[in-house]
Amino acid sequence: MDTLRLMHLFTRAVDLGSLSAVAREAGSTQPTVSKAINALEAHLGVRLLERSTTGLLATAEGLRFHERARRLLDEYEDALADVRGHARQAEGLLRVNAPVALGQFHLNALAREFLALHPDIEIELILNDRFVDLVGDSVDVAVRLGGPLPPDAVARTIAASPRALVAAPSYLAQHARIERPDDLGRYEFIRFAWLPAGDEIELHRGAESMTVTTRGRYRVNNALAIRDSLLAGAGVGLCPHWLVHDLVQAGQLVRVLPAWSGTPQQVALVYPSRRYQPARARLFMDFLAQRIGALPGLTAAIDR
Repeated sequence: MDTLRLMHLFTRAVDLGSLSAVAREAGSTQPTVSKAINALEAHLGVRLLERSTTGLLATAEGLRFHERARRLLDEYEDALADVRGHARQAEGLLRVNAPVALGQFHLNALAREFLALHPDIEIELILNDRFVDLVGDSVDVAVRLGGPLPPDAVARTIAASPRALVAAPSYLAQHARIERPDDLGRYEFIRFAWLPAGDEIELHRGAESMTVTTRGRYRVNNALAIRDSLLAGAGVGLCPHWLVHDLVQAGQLVRVLPAWSGTPQQVALVYPSRRYQPARARLFMDFLAQRIGALPGLTAAIDR
């Protein structure tokens, strides 16, 4: 039994969600691929895939095996390249997770640029504002914006974005002038939901720091919704520059208490805490480390 071949067909079936697609890719037929995966299931003594008229769905055992099989196949290919004395051409599927706003504004374009440089790599970019299970969701690289990091992961900080208090001119025109940080408690404050600090924000002016308790009736777990709400004149917000720099430049939002700023938002690449990372993941992380810090509203980390 060619176990490595069977493992490859199975991992591609999970990646593509179709036995027919795997057959086309392998230059084979759908019945042949199905027979091969059946043989692998018989060898392992577990069902890996649930088949239906609408497609394929990996079982719980299949998901666990898929993660480890992908890693084993990547290590095998790199070992072959090493013993032959040449670098392996990066290839295969790369699963990337990122926040919605950063993905829409920047990562979507960067992913396409990366694909143009590496024609044998595929990217599945999943955008959401929740912390995913890197291993359970088979994520190779996740982009994190501040906040606590998963305990079962390795993080690489690549950039930071200053944070400033901003509001629409229309909102400020309807309220008394904000002269000091303590005044913020009298204004509607729009913030991200589920923040560990709740309504408290930390502001800095040079070496001076202070914590302010804000007040707001609207909290939302999406940065784009915060941006739109501030633009509509719903209140004041503390936002990273990458999210609002264009609106500030256009005068659609203005700085509030410009001498004060929030703690910079760190941008980190997070990946599962395992010894081996496939070549495609290493390439993509190096690419993002070079590019993200040069984007508007972001600065490269001093120590990557």
